[in-house]
Amino acid sequence: MQTLLNKALNSGSNSTNISVAILILRIAGGAFMLTHGLGKFEALFSGEPIQFRDPIGVGATASLALAVFSEVLCAVLLIVGLGTRLAAIPLAITMFVAAFIVHATDGFGRQELPLLYAAVYISIALIGAGKYSLDNWLLKK
Repeated sequence: MQTLLNKALNSGSNSTNISVAILILRIAGGAFMLTHGLGKFEALFSGEPIQFRDPIGVGATASLALAVFSEVLCAVLLIVGLGTRLAAIPLAITMFVAAFIVHATDGFGRQELPLLYAAVYISIALIGAGKYSLDNWLLKK
C-alpha cells in the first residue's frame, strides 16, 4: 500500500491520483459503514426479539435485514470493489432513509452524517470502482 501511495503522490499522473483517491473513498466509506452494520448483523442472528425501527413499513425484522444487507454486504463489496456501482445504491438509499425518515425530527445535526455518507455513495456510484478494484481486474480478463 505504501508503494502505491508513494507512486500516486510522486507521479505526475492525474489518473493514478484519481484511482488512489477512489480506492481511499471506497475503503473508508465501506469500512466506516461496516462498523454500523456489524452490530445490526449480530442483532439479526442473536435469537433475541428484534427491536429495530420500521421506517418504511415492512416490519422490524425486514427493516433490520435490509439494513444488514446494505451496511454489511454492500459495504464489503464496496471495500473490495466488486459490483461497486450497484453496491453503492442500497447504501445511499439506506442513508437517505436514516436522514429523512429515521432522523426526520431530530434536526440537521443528526441528519448530517447519513447525508455525508449518501454523498460518498452517490459519488462512488457515478464514478465507479476505479483502477484498484475487483471490478477493474475482472473486466481486464
